[in-house]
Amino acid sequence: MTDLKLTRIWDKKFPKSDKVDHCKVTFQNRFGISLAADLYMPKELENNATALAVAGPFGAVKEQVSGRYAQAMAERGFIAMAFDPSFTGETGGEPRNTALPDINTEDFSAAVDYLASLPEVNAERIGIIGICGWGGMALNAAAIDTRIKATVTSTMYNMSEQMHDGYKFAPVSSTGLFQAKETLNAQRNIDFRNGKPEYIGGFPKERPTGAPQFMLDYWDFYMSPERGYIDRAPACSTGWTKTTPLSFINTPLNTFAGEIESPVLLIHGEKAHSRYFSEEAFARLNGSNKHLLVIPGANHTDLYDNLEVIPFDLIADFFKDSIA
Repeated sequence: MTDLKLTRIWDKKFPKSDKVDHCKVTFQNRFGISLAADLYMPKELENNATALAVAGPFGAVKEQVSGRYAQAMAERGFIAMAFDPSFTGETGGEPRNTALPDINTEDFSAAVDYLASLPEVNAERIGIIGICGWGGMALNAAAIDTRIKATVTSTMYNMSEQMHDGYKFAPVSSTGLFQAKETLNAQRNIDFRNGKPEYIGGFPKERPTGAPQFMLDYWDFYMSPERGYIDRAPACSTGWTKTTPLSFINTPLNTFAGEIESPVLLIHGEKAHSRYFSEEAFARLNGSNKHLLVIPGANHTDLYDNLEVIPFDLIADFFKDSIA
């Protein structure tokens, strides 16, 4: 395994809970990439515990949103682990700050590998939570990994659909898509000649003017030191590699969501620009135990860190009811 450099101080964007024990752990996915994670355990831990793996949003690291979710679930009795997906944060993999749907789906299964190995965990009682872009990856993992007994997505994005089609309110034409492919493949030539990738850049230091409200909501989260700013997150630093969309354009996520037989809960904000992603995913699901929860008045990033909005108790009840 790669020798990862792990921060030992508490550098999360949320306060540490006095009800939970925390430690850093590492594990390996089947592509040989070493992943870094924060493991949260209830101080009053019961044997045969249910465990949860948590990741997202797209462009974030575990110190921001996924860790907040994991700690909240640990406060409610679960062993919960927030991990940095491959190529991001404290996790290994080169080039840095890139994403691939296959490898990032595998990251969830690798997290299940690790959790199932813990003596405190019942390997038949493992669930996952995917936030934003990792919501799409979570559904993809649930479609292939039968060890995942229940799945929750929060403010989900289908990154393949977004990168291939654009947004429903700003669709990409077939001509535009072909031009995008030409640009991306020209970038491959540039990266090869330079021997390193170029990056799109993260959010600007100054709040943009004239941007759509959902982009301002993102900026307000990621660039606020009090809310989400941490320099190793892709959104806060380099952004993604310019060629990241290539794999997503050509690999549709959630194609086989209808094959998921385990329970699924999709959570989205009523006012979120991305709400239709969860509605489409809900329509694809065929299982009898599927649920779509729309939070009144909430936007996309409210489900990142707004404690008045995120339904942690309901999520906990869903897992308790769904995983026997």
